[in-house]
Amino acid sequence: MSGDTSGESPQYRVAHLRRALAEDPRTTEMGVRVNVRGDHVHLSGEVATEERRVELERVLAEVAPDVTVSNDVRVADTREPGRREELR
Repeated sequence: MSGDTSGESPQYRVAHLRRALAEDPRTTEMGVRVNVRGDHVHLSGEVATEERRVELERVLAEVAPDVTVSNDVRVADTREPGRREELR
């Protein structure tokens, strides 16, 4: 999936970029939020690894090289809790 997306309406552009992130085997992300304002794309949400977070930008650079990406996606903390949880 590639091509110039700059002529698309914002709604179609968001859908196009979300689909690219969901379908690309490097990312396969459906939970990342994509907001578009002109030629700026803002990503937010949470992913499992730092590598996956970086791949989001790579995929968007290939699919929409004309945009500036702000990547505010967080990496989920999957470590075991440091202490026992007390239930009261």
